[in-house]
Amino acid sequence: MSDIAVSDFRNPRRYVRLDTILRLRWLAALGQLAAIFVVVQGLDFDVPVASCVTVIGVSAVINLALQMTFSPVHRLEPLYAAVLLAFNIAELAILLFLTGGLQNPFSFLFLGPVLISATALPIRFTIVLGIFASACATALGFIHLPLPWAGEDQLALPPIYMLGVWLSIILAIGVTSLYAFQVAEESRKLSDALAATELVLTREQHLTQLDGLAAAAAHELGTPLSTIFLISRELEKNASEGGQTTGDYTTLREQAERCREILGKITQLSSSGAPFDNMKLSTLIEEAVAPHRDFGITIKIRIAVSASAEPVGLRNPAILYGLGNILENAVDFARDDVEVNAWWDADTVEIDISDDGPGIPPDLLRRIGEQPYLSRRKGDESQGARAGLGLGVFIARTLLERSGARVHFSNRVFPDHGAVVRIIWPREAFETATISPEMML
Repeated sequence: MSDIAVSDFRNPRRYVRLDTILRLRWLAALGQLAAIFVVVQGLDFDVPVASCVTVIGVSAVINLALQMTFSPVHRLEPLYAAVLLAFNIAELAILLFLTGGLQNPFSFLFLGPVLISATALPIRFTIVLGIFASACATALGFIHLPLPWAGEDQLALPPIYMLGVWLSIILAIGVTSLYAFQVAEESRKLSDALAATELVLTREQHLTQLDGLAAAAAHELGTPLSTIFLISRELEKNASEGGQTTGDYTTLREQAERCREILGKITQLSSSGAPFDNMKLSTLIEEAVAPHRDFGITIKIRIAVSASAEPVGLRNPAILYGLGNILENAVDFARDDVEVNAWWDADTVEIDISDDGPGIPPDLLRRIGEQPYLSRRKGDESQGARAGLGLGVFIARTLLERSGARVHFSNRVFPDHGAVVRIIWPREAFETATISPEMML
């Protein structure tokens, strides 16, 4: 698990590509120039063109300077990305000041930089940018040049209408930013959870490769070592007793024998514990349960006898890790006992894991394992809350379902209490389940 410890999934550093922000800024500059052209040439409105073009030109110069200074693949620290987005807000505020303030229908573009921040930057920067955009919108409600309009009569909108425009901008900044942040955060958590799963399975694959190399080495070295042992023994027999040569032959034979013993141990380890050896269902359960026996909770294993032969499958790291996560969660919340019941027939293999803990709150029961970090803190004991139903259960359910299983969460029937996790495989899927590249996506 050291690989996972190195990666901080819950607090990732969020970098934004400079090229992405510059593309958006160029698009905004072109849109602003197009809007000025249409208003001046198409609608014949009196717009302070020189001032507006100057503001847009300053933005274009900054874009060019950044493009010439940094590589297109350069990634900005969140602080610098927030500064550029704040500059976009300030630029828009100046353009709106020159063209009617909040009376200008383009005033809703204040939402753009804040939404970009909500999807790409930490929440603290989004809050600051939202406050800055709201302050600019508030100031433009009182201070601005007249709205360009045809004829000498200026458009005068009622104060109550302008108050509504201001309020709608403020609410839109808050609500849409919060919505965008929640959607982006769920996507990031899903990505982080699958990344954690990939690290776990990659580590299992590395162990598998090492085991295979050890077995191959033991097999290839066995024959030459046997030859060396036999020749050294014959030389020892034919050597004259008491001579120096006899002692050398004896040492050679003993060291060859020692090498054979070492290779024999490697072969035994490989044959008895290789990650892809065939193993019975009962062996699989025992291996998943073993790490959780020393935590003061009694784990009872019951395996029903069936007329059909016991299922035998490959030692699948994904299944072992998924069962281990569910067992760890059960042990964490059990008061005294955890039960693991298994049965099978010709078509189905089933494992039920239950505990005598507080159970799963009804409002979480239908959503368990659907998304990472769905959890409640242990401080909510007054409501019978159950923590730990987030990333671990999400990974466990994902791995088990990709091995062909169906995973169901429920509570024990009153008067019993506790949670029940039922894992059901089609027998063919269980016996042929292997770790595949799809499990790591």
